Amino acid sequence: MKVLVTGGLGYIGSHTVVELLNDNYEVVVIDNLYNSNIGVVDKIKTITGKEFGFYQEDVCNLEALEKIFSENKIDAVIHFAGYKAVGESVKKPIMYYENNIVSTLHLCQKMIEHGCMNLIFSSSATVYGDPERLPITEDCRVGGTTNPYGTSKLMIEQMLKDIVVANPDFHVIALRYFNPIGAHTSGLIGEVPNGIPNNLMPYIVRVASGELEILSIFGDDYDTPDGTGVRDYIHVVDLAKGHLKALEKITNFNGMHFYNLGTGVGYSVLDLVKAFERVNGVKVPYKIVERRPGDIASCYSDPSLAYKDLDWKAEYGLDEMMRDSYNFILKYNDK
Repeated sequence: MKVLVTGGLGYIGSHTVVELLNDNYEVVVIDNLYNSNIGVVDKIKTITGKEFGFYQEDVCNLEALEKIFSENKIDAVIHFAGYKAVGESVKKPIMYYENNIVSTLHLCQKMIEHGCMNLIFSSSATVYGDPERLPITEDCRVGGTTNPYGTSKLMIEQMLKDIVVANPDFHVIALRYFNPIGAHTSGLIGEVPNGIPNNLMPYIVRVASGELEILSIFGDDYDTPDGTGVRDYIHVVDLAKGHLKALEKITNFNGMHFYNLGTGVGYSVLDLVKAFERVNGVKVPYKIVERRPGDIASCYSDPSLAYKDLDWKAEYGLDEMMRDSYNFILKYNDK
């Protein structure tokens, strides 16, 4: 099976490409390098010992997509490409809506034209907004999203539902991620955001390594055990393996299906800081600052449906997430 991975040099995409190659899939990657690095190509090849196709193009570009689908017989697509920073989306909503929605529309157009009818979509737990109950199950209400990033994911889910209705042979699995952290155990690939990190874990490791001076924790007055935000953190390798499980099962399902990918355990920001310090034997100085626009108090999953239908569940614990995150940044800074 030949799989097209959009955004395949990015954080989650690169780890998924590694798992695909290790499982003997043929892989083609498209990435415009907006939030990734061309050096990841060689790192993936070093980890796997395998080659894969790469196009430095934008998924919004119909001509580029036509070229890829004409030159390759693509059997399935895993769609990661998109802007993803919650805070940035609040400041630049037009950019987020245009990029995330247009890229998906163009991708689906070319898939259907070329008879590629299997799509795994990188969605997000942000589609649940401020959750109606915890833990979050797939039948929880969606909507009430608190930032344009989450709203763009929700809009795309609705678009895909409509596309499936119009094209009954088009299979879609939307994977609603919770909070991916960690890195490949080799330390060769991990999360490298542009500029100051928007997400918690890249910020923690850069403070621990001395690259940044102090961690800013956005609010300590939430209705949580220690006042800081609670999230469901999942190791990126577990998340990557979830895509392979979805790929194995996608042709068994008609229409569109939704799955939470998380651990089912909520940890606070301070829980993460303390675990990181304990596992890695370093201090992470922090300060409390004002809440960040678009954030909610608590968000964690019930991932049991993914176990039932896809035979997937997270295997890595918090200690492994902390260890692998720090191992990556040490190797990244030491190169």
